[in-house]
Amino acid sequence: MADRVVIIGGGPGGYEAAHVAAQLGAEVTVVDTDGVGGSAVLTDCVPSKTLIATAELMTEVSESAELGIDFSDHEGDSATTIRVDLAKVNTRVKKLAADQSADIAARLDRDGVRVLRGRGRLAPGMTVVATLPDGSEEVLEADAVLVATGAAPRTLDSAQPDGERILTWEQVYDLDEVPDKLIVVGSGVTGAEFASAYLALGIPVTLVSSRDRVLPGEDADASAVLEEVATRRGMEVLSRSRMQSVTRDGDTVTVTLTDGRTVTGSHCILALGSVPNTADLGLEEAGVATDEAGFITVDRVSRTSARGVYAAGDCTGILMLASVAAMQGRIAMWHFLGDAVSPLDLKKVSSNVFTSPEIATVGWSQKAVEEGEILAEVVTLPLAGNARAKMQGVRDGFVKLFIRPGTGIIVGGVVVGPRASELIHPVSIAVAESLTADQLAQAFTVYPSMSGSIAEAARRLHRV
Repeated sequence: MADRVVIIGGGPGGYEAAHVAAQLGAEVTVVDTDGVGGSAVLTDCVPSKTLIATAELMTEVSESAELGIDFSDHEGDSATTIRVDLAKVNTRVKKLAADQSADIAARLDRDGVRVLRGRGRLAPGMTVVATLPDGSEEVLEADAVLVATGAAPRTLDSAQPDGERILTWEQVYDLDEVPDKLIVVGSGVTGAEFASAYLALGIPVTLVSSRDRVLPGEDADASAVLEEVATRRGMEVLSRSRMQSVTRDGDTVTVTLTDGRTVTGSHCILALGSVPNTADLGLEEAGVATDEAGFITVDRVSRTSARGVYAAGDCTGILMLASVAAMQGRIAMWHFLGDAVSPLDLKKVSSNVFTSPEIATVGWSQKAVEEGEILAEVVTLPLAGNARAKMQGVRDGFVKLFIRPGTGIIVGGVVVGPRASELIHPVSIAVAESLTADQLAQAFTVYPSMSGSIAEAARRLHRV
C-alpha cells in the first residue's frame, strides 16, 4: 500500500512537496484554502514582481535619453510625460497570478495529486480534518503530514488597513487610481521593493524607516547604493522614523511618527513584517512545538517535534523565500519517503531584492566578516567600468566576492545592478560547489557582458 501524505497548504512548500511525494509513489492530498500557489503566486511574489517588471520598463524608458532615444508625438513635438495606467497594470498582474495558479493546479492533476478545497487542521491519530466550503468535514488518514500554511502581513491596532487607502502588500492590486502621494511604512525587503516600484511608475513616494538605513538586513554597501539612487530619483526617505499610527480622513492618510512628526499622502502601504498562519491548526494538541511568535520549530530536514509531522515555508520563519519554502517541502518528502536527502544549508541560498537596482546575495556576508564569524578576503568591483554597463547607461552597482584565505574558495557574494537576480547564479554555483576564485575566473564569459565583472572580480582575488 502506498504511503499516504497529506499536505496542508498549497503554496511553494506544499505543491513542490506534492510533486516529489507523487514522483516517489505516495498517495498525495493537498488541502488548500485560497488556491494553489499560495500567497507567493496569488498575492505576493508573482504579482509584486509583475508590477516591478512594469516599473523596470518605465525606468528604462525614462532614462533612455542619454542613449540617444527621443520620444515624439504624432505632430513631432517631444513627448515629455510617461504615464502609467494602474488599473490596466493591476488587471494584468491579477491575470498572470491566476494563470500561474492554474498551471500549477494542472501539473498537480497530471501527477495524480488530489487537491481538496478547504481548511485543514491536525487531529489525533495522524489524521487531518478538512473543513470544506459548505461547512462539512472530511477526515484524511495520513502516514505523514506536511504543514505549509505560510504567513500573512503583520498589522497593528494603531495601523489597520481598510483595503482602499491604507493597504497591506496583498491589497495593492485592487488600486485602479494612481496615488497622488504614496507613503510606505517599513524599509525591509517588501517595503523597499514597493517603494522602488511605485517611484518608477511616476508616483511620489515617501519611505518611513525606523532604522538608520534602508534594507537593514542586507549588505550595507548595497543598501547605500539603493538609497542614493532612490533619493536621486526623487524618493523621500525618512530614516530613524518609527511609525506610531496610520489614520485616514477622507482622501488623506496621515502617518504619525513617535517623535510627533506627521506625514500625509493619498495612500499608505504597510510593510511591517509577517505573522505565521498557525492558529487553529491543532498544532499544540498534536505536539508540534512553536516559538513565541507562533512559527513552527523544524530541523534541517523539515521535521517538527511531532513524529510524522513536517513543516515548510513561511510558517516556519526560516528565511522567508519561495525558493526556501519549496526546498523545505522537497526535503521533507525525500526524508520521509527514504530518498537521498541533503539537509537545508542556508549558506547556499541565493536571494534577491527586486528594487531598482536589484540586490542579490548568496553565502557569507560582509557583516559576518566584520564581526569575525568567518575569515575572508573581499573584493568589490564597480559596474561603472563594465563595457556592457556603459553601453546600457548603467552607472550604479557593483560585484562583491568573498573568499577563504589560503584556499581561495568562494564563500559568498553580492551583486547590485540590473538583473542582479540572474547575475548571482554563477556565484551561487561557486558557493554551492566550493569553487575557488581561480576556477570561477577561468570560465569563459561573453564579451561584452555584465557577467564579465564577476570573472574580473574573481581574477582580482588571484594569489600567486
